Amino acid sequence: MSQHILIVDDDRRIRDLLKSFLVENGYLATGAANANEARAALQGLQFDLMILDVMMPGETGLTMAENLRAEKLELPILMLSALASTDDRVKGLETGIDDY
Repeated sequence: MSQHILIVDDDRRIRDLLKSFLVENGYLATGAANANEARAALQGLQFDLMILDVMMPGETGLTMAENLRAEKLELPILMLSALASTDDRVKGLETGIDDY
C-alpha cells in the first residue's frame, strides 16, 4: 500500500506541483488549501505524512502544527517555507514539527 501524504499550502501551483511529483513517485497525495480543509481531510482519511506551509492566511502552519500536537496528533509534519533563518527553523521545531 502506498504512503498517503497530505499537502497543505494556500498556493495552488505549489500544492499541485508537489502532488504531481509525489504521485509520479508512487505516493498517494491529497491537497488542502488551508488549515480548515486540512482538518476536514484529517477527519476522513488516514495519512502517513503532512507537508505544511508556514505562511497561510487564517490559521498559519505554525499555529496549526502547534494545535495538532496539543491534540496529540502523532502524524509526522514536514514544514514547507520560504522562511529559512535559524530563528524560523527553531520556532518551527518548537511547535512540534519533525523537520523544516
